[in-house]
Amino acid sequence: MGGRRAGWRAALLLLGGLIVCLPLRAESFLLAGPAVTLVGEQHWVFADRRESLLDVARRNGLGFADMRQANPDVDMWVPKDGAPVLLPTAFVLPNAPRKGIVVNIAEYRLYFYYREAGQDTVATFPISIGRMDWKTPLGNWRVTAKRIRPTWRPPKSIIAEYAADGEELPPVVPPGPDNPLGDYAINLSAPGYLIHGTNKPRGVGMQVTHGCLRMLPEDIEWLFGRVPAGLPVTIVNQPVKVGWRDGRLHVEVHRPLEEHSPEAMDALIGRLRASAEAARAELDIPAMRRALIERKGVPTPISPQTQPPDELGEVL
Repeated sequence: MGGRRAGWRAALLLLGGLIVCLPLRAESFLLAGPAVTLVGEQHWVFADRRESLLDVARRNGLGFADMRQANPDVDMWVPKDGAPVLLPTAFVLPNAPRKGIVVNIAEYRLYFYYREAGQDTVATFPISIGRMDWKTPLGNWRVTAKRIRPTWRPPKSIIAEYAADGEELPPVVPPGPDNPLGDYAINLSAPGYLIHGTNKPRGVGMQVTHGCLRMLPEDIEWLFGRVPAGLPVTIVNQPVKVGWRDGRLHVEVHRPLEEHSPEAMDALIGRLRASAEAARAELDIPAMRRALIERKGVPTPISPQTQPPDELGEVL
């Protein structure tokens, strides 16, 4: 993703011709204060059937889940020429402490909070997460070690899994193109779990790992040099996030890893109403229900313009 360092992204929105502020680099944003809960801007592009939506995603700091959710009617692999494609490059920040690394597995995304030139900043990246039978561990962890060109020593359980599929996995996988850890690995205090690169970048944004967090090669390279030992890592599961922009309440809904019951959905709607009432705002009920049903993973305004509360609180 050369644009991540070169800042190649155009400043002109294709929809409406509005000028937007460019991030410091692709998917890096200044945080003017705790009141900033929504960053970035959405963009539209037109598909070219000579490339998949994954090719488009990688150039724009997105992964498989991002593109599939935002563009359910566009073929991921052979899109129709000229089909409009939404780039979901606006993000409601997760409801978690803005310190170190925050991972929201429900949106297949990692947020890194840091200071640059004296300014609070957040960078965000697509990730792959653990399969249902190898879940990524939720909770509060920390960085314990970092390794360049790591050697992979798969546990016996993974060796047995490969054997059951008729594949032989050696007990030690040296650095190189066959190493699934890629060129960089960040060890977590959760035993056996890593944030690492990959030798299969097209799988980023999928639920395919044995619990580790997998990043694009260029993303883990950028992150690796900025992450010290001891840095806190918070892993949450928030399929629904709420944020404010320009005095309007927004909701960002992702497909949950485990389906919500009707009772859970009713409770969720109740919490959204409580958040709006706290700011003396009226909810746009049809827009809210549409966002909860479509689950496109893009921030959607669900209230008219009003004054946001001093603190949003733990709404979801």
